[in-house]
Amino acid sequence: MKDCKDTSLSSKLDETWKKAYDEGRFHLLDEILYHRNKHTCVMALTDRTLISTILHEFHDSVSAGNLSEDRTLKRVKTCSWWPNWKKYVAEYCQTCDRCQNENRDKGKRFGIMIQIQEPKSLWEIVHMDWVTALPPGGDRSYNACLVLVDRYSKTSMFLPFHKDDTAIMILNKGISHTGLFQKIISDRDPKFTLELWTNPHKLFGTKLSFSTAYHPQTDGLAEKIIQTLEDMIRRSCAYGLKFTDSYGFTHDWCTLIPAVRLAYKTSIHSSTGKTPAMLEKGWNPRLSYDTLKKDLVDIHSTASSFKLMLEKARHHANRCIQDSFKYAKERWNKSHKPPASK
Repeated sequence: MKDCKDTSLSSKLDETWKKAYDEGRFHLLDEILYHRNKHTCVMALTDRTLISTILHEFHDSVSAGNLSEDRTLKRVKTCSWWPNWKKYVAEYCQTCDRCQNENRDKGKRFGIMIQIQEPKSLWEIVHMDWVTALPPGGDRSYNACLVLVDRYSKTSMFLPFHKDDTAIMILNKGISHTGLFQKIISDRDPKFTLELWTNPHKLFGTKLSFSTAYHPQTDGLAEKIIQTLEDMIRRSCAYGLKFTDSYGFTHDWCTLIPAVRLAYKTSIHSSTGKTPAMLEKGWNPRLSYDTLKKDLVDIHSTASSFKLMLEKARHHANRCIQDSFKYAKERWNKSHKPPASK
């Protein structure tokens, strides 16, 4: 890798490019121009067509999940750079038809937020909700999906099912990957009160903690996660029963679930400052656009240093979760009032 420094070239650049050039932020590697950003070099983009392709990959593709403007900005920042890229990304997200059509009503509601127990390990406390009224998908024509969110790492699971399936049949699919949960925070749905549902949890030693549907007085942040995951599923089938990718292969919402989950797991969560994948596994899965960035220094971690890195990441996440709840509670309570006493 070599620096790009040429005084004659500097005079021909516009102000944004010239500033980065004079600061020595450009490097040439394998005939590709990179922009240095702290410990990584990201590809410097000059072609508008390529920029549009990159934005489609970071925001519109199934593996990107049509997530928020903030999360799209964080993805772009780690992989590419061009002048005024933040403004460009913001305008792109704000004019996304799919996002605008699926935006939720964010009107004010009653209810003061109360704190619930904070987890100390992965999959100890789980948030659970249903996404229903989906078009038939998969080999069994599933019409609903169970969403499980780990309160500690914010990682998630999507489990397709039929609305008439028993609760224990659905949950067993998740337990095989995560083990038993100590506590479940869920919507107050009739399914959760059935004897068929409660008896197995008494046997497993699991406590059920109910909150009212779409009234997240127990924990507004957790319900926001559930809504984000639900929106990602709905956007996958927003334009009909089937989805055709750029290669001509046809999918339904059920076959897109692995990509949707990957999109969520690899996006930075505001309350932890980390991706769910990093807190759960200690590393982020490689995505197609990761080839746009280069590490300035090759790092070969030993097992002990890897364990230390993971412990530090989780310790940092714990502090972020506590700070995030205090901030969320303050904001929530400012715009809500206690329910009228009867």
